[in-house]
Parts: sequence; C-alpha cells; structure tokens
Amino acid sequence: MRALQIAATGMSAQQMRVEVISNNLANMSTTGYNARRAEFADLHYQQASRPGSITAADGTELPAGVQLGLGVRPAAVSVDMAQGALSQTGGDLDLAIEGAGYLEVALPSGTSAYTRDGGLKRSADGAVVTSDGYQLQPGLTIPEDAVTLAITAAGEVYAYFTETVEPELLGQITLAGFSNEKGLEAIGSNLFLETTASGPAFVGAPGEEGLGTLRQGYLEQSSVDAVREITELIEAQRGYELNAKVISAADRMLAATTEAS
Repeated sequence: MRALQIAATGMSAQQMRVEVISNNLANMSTTGYNARRAEFADLHYQQASRPGSITAADGTELPAGVQLGLGVRPAAVSVDMAQGALSQTGGDLDLAIEGAGYLEVALPSGTSAYTRDGGLKRSADGAVVTSDGYQLQPGLTIPEDAVTLAITAAGEVYAYFTETVEPELLGQITLAGFSNEKGLEAIGSNLFLETTASGPAFVGAPGEEGLGTLRQGYLEQSSVDAVREITELIEAQRGYELNAKVISAADRMLAATTEAS
C-alpha cells in the first residue's frame, strides 16, 4: 500500500518545516538574521496510463491519463532577504547596513567570510573585529588615544583626538555584494561563505554599485516575524497530524485485508 510511504514523506516534510520554524524563532533576537523558509517539491509519478496514449485502433488518445504521485521531498531552505528593522544603540562601532551588502571578515584559515552583523569591537591592539574576534577586511586599526569615532554613510572612518580639532581619516569600510545572495553558505556565528551558487563577491564603497549605505550607532534586528512563524507552525502541526491519520487509515485497511484473507 503506497499510502504508507507517501504519508511518511509528508510527515518527514512537515517535521523539517517545524525545524526551520524553530530555528527562526530561536534567532528572533539575533543581529542581522534573515528568516528561512522550507520549500518542497513533489516526488516522481508512477505512470499507470500516460496522457496521450492511444487506446483504440482509430487513434483515440487519453486526454489525461493516470499519474499516481509518490509523495513529497525537500527542495530548498530559502533565505528571506527582507531587511530587519534598525535598532539604535549609540555605539561607535555599531554599524547597520541600509540596503544590500555584507561586511567582509577574515577567518583564521585566511578565507573571507561575510556578515550583516555590524556589532563590531576593538581588539587589544586596536584592530576592528567581530564579536568572535575575526578581523574586518580591509583591516582597520584605531589609535589608542582616539576619543571618538565617526563613520560616514559611505564608509569613511574618522577619529577625533583630544589635542586636535580636525578629525583624522583612518580608513575606508567596504561592502561586498553577490549576484545571488540566497546561494551563500551559512556557517553560523552570523557568517556566510561564498559559493558557486552565490557567484563571486564584488567589493565596493557603500552606496556604490547597488550596495547599501552604513548607519553608525545602529544594528539591524532579525527579520523574523513572530506572528507569521507561529501561524506556519500551526499549519505544519496540522499537516503532520493529517499525514499521521493517513497512516492510521492505511493500517486499518491492511488489517481489514488480512482479516478477510
């Protein structure tokens, strides 16, 4: 009885959907987090009678045929690229990206990773790093005697000192963009890696080449919509229950067949 296997694929799909939703809800407060959506596709079909098959000597064809579906499979876990709201923090090194783009950081392996988490910090030697200690690229060092920092929307970083009136330009923060942001590989810690699906990164100054601009003293909040997630959670739960009922019904049908024989 194929209904058992078909319903089992349905239960597995709804379980995966719940796992994606639970991850979204767990990251409601994660800076720069983009909600994920589980996407599914139907499995291949058993062709009992193919549409267009000839059924008689006079050339009569079946208008529809008989195609029996064999269930569902996961197709993708897609990222919703909607930008989260900006939350004011007042921190000198807190940066929110308004629009497209990612900050580039260097991993210990030397590989570049990308993030929208602009909660930057200053290391012991003055280097600008992420919360996990990964250095911002291109490298930026803040002098120990700098009093305050000013970061423009275009990414220029200025430092103010006690003994001078005019600020000193320390460097330029750049952003990286991708032709297909959904093709980036998430590795945790708010970091992404470039893949063949995302295409190579193109780097430019904020506000150029379609890249967003920077907002100092703000952080981008998670784009998770709690109401939407709870609604989808209820739908997934009901879908799981319905598939479980199909398995129960198929089991009773098998039992009835066994008793009759």
